[in-house]
Amino acid sequence: MTIQEVYTLSNGYKIPTIGFGTWQTPDGEVAKEAVFQAIQAGYRHIDTASAYKNEKSVGEGIKASGISREELFITTKLGSKGHSYQAAKNAIDASLQQLQLDYVDLYLIHWPNPLAIRDRWQEGNALAWRAMEEAVAEGKIRSLGVSNFLSHHLDTLFESANIKPVINQLFLNPSDQQEQIVDYNKSHGILSEGYSPLGTGKIFEVKELQKIAEKYNKTVAQLAIRWSLQQGFIPLPKSIHEDRIRENLAVFDFVISEEDLVRINQLKGMFGVAPNPDLVNF
Repeated sequence: MTIQEVYTLSNGYKIPTIGFGTWQTPDGEVAKEAVFQAIQAGYRHIDTASAYKNEKSVGEGIKASGISREELFITTKLGSKGHSYQAAKNAIDASLQQLQLDYVDLYLIHWPNPLAIRDRWQEGNALAWRAMEEAVAEGKIRSLGVSNFLSHHLDTLFESANIKPVINQLFLNPSDQQEQIVDYNKSHGILSEGYSPLGTGKIFEVKELQKIAEKYNKTVAQLAIRWSLQQGFIPLPKSIHEDRIRENLAVFDFVISEEDLVRINQLKGMFGVAPNPDLVNF
């Protein structure tokens, strides 16, 4: 595996095997510079969301990079107040405007059951998905996906969807491997993408990971990202520091042994678990 490698999505489009995350990256010059540095370092897959409130700066970083649009894979997401037909249409156009793009490569429903639609999430997702499908036909979106969806959310979406999701973005790292939904994704041809592959920073406190990382002469971050790759996940590491942005890409020159994978897989619950999407308070 190399930085140039891609997965082929179920609809035929290609997605880089590693992406650059921007969750918790402050809007303004910080986000712009981080995205610029990521693209300069070799990332070709950038992930943002309307809820991150940094789409404008992410778009500016993309533009400043000078890399042609065709070489990049850009993802953004529908916010929790966009779960109706018209709201979703408006949200898609707003994101494109903020990003200064004619289209995004991947558009996700960010949360399946936010507070705004808790009593009618099935209908809300179906209406938003219809608007998203129309945006695909209009050339505004190339691929559709979801984030934080569990099997019952997807089962319901499949009842009305004409276009099947190609990605399910989840909280995925050695602390919470979400085996049930990952297996479900695989059985439906959906790739699992991991936000917080470093456990929002808590991973660095785990002594066992430090010992294993030293064995490979790698950092804990590099070990965790490599773990994600070997699980078949698409990790989305985030950083605002140029040296760490580059460091997080230096994961293609080693392979974690089966023995060490077992050791890593025993660290469940050590630095966080996924939020329950049916109980989130937003």
